[in-house]
Amino acid sequence: MQALVIVGHGSHLNPGSSTPTFTHADTVRESGAFDEVREAFWKEEPSFREVLRTLESDTVYVVPLFVSEGYFTEQVIPRELRLDGWDVEDWDSEDGVSASYATHRATDVGKTIHYCGPVGTHDSMGDVIVQRAETVTGDPNVGEGFGLAVVGHGTDRNENSARAIEYHADRIREMERFDEVKALFMDEEPEVDDVTDYFESDDVVVVPLFIADGFHTQEDIPEDMGMVEDYREGYDVPTEVDGHRIWYSGAVGTERLMADVILERAAEAGAAVGDAIERVRRDANAEAAGD
Repeated sequence: MQALVIVGHGSHLNPGSSTPTFTHADTVRESGAFDEVREAFWKEEPSFREVLRTLESDTVYVVPLFVSEGYFTEQVIPRELRLDGWDVEDWDSEDGVSASYATHRATDVGKTIHYCGPVGTHDSMGDVIVQRAETVTGDPNVGEGFGLAVVGHGTDRNENSARAIEYHADRIREMERFDEVKALFMDEEPEVDDVTDYFESDDVVVVPLFIADGFHTQEDIPEDMGMVEDYREGYDVPTEVDGHRIWYSGAVGTERLMADVILERAAEAGAAVGDAIERVRRDANAEAAGD
């Protein structure tokens, strides 16, 4: 038997924080790829510390639903799962975006744990970001004549936070699909507040690389970009700001194709998922296209 555990941050303040985790877990569960699928959280129940005890499977794949490598993925989650002998160097990620997986025992529960890198640094996230742009514009061919801003939080406390954003912006730029692609941030330069200063394109799609919609994506970013003075008044998509049309998508983590990234992380760690990846991707693309 094999199990999948999707671990998210959760929140005591934002009840919607855990919604993407449950939604993507349901999608993976429906695919039948795993005998068991569980969700676990830092700030909600079920907790990281107890989730392994709820499983019958001896082989468990753990996928963090986090944007970047950092404190939670490198320290908190392995500690709470009690992975014997865990060392962040096991991930062999010197650049902060290359973590794949590491296999350890959780001897207190007698299980083998394949601990995967966060979804946010997986190469397939570029596809999710692009699909997010398609979803918000309603155009499956969006790109020509458009700029794309990939937005992250950014922080001086964890340089990997910015690396994940820049990594995906660079890869999407190489696709040559959009006229312009920029990485912008909330708390460091270049800042999303000045989004229109960084684009010549009349139309700019703004995709925040956040897992769930919350205070930052629903309140701070729309106000910072000048889409609205008070988020409670609501805003149109697109909204004209300084002569540009801003197509604001909200958190990328709510896109259905995220379940595909979760499955790919687990498969790369050795999970037998059959054709689940192809089916989930096909269904997500069909939904985005309105089929």
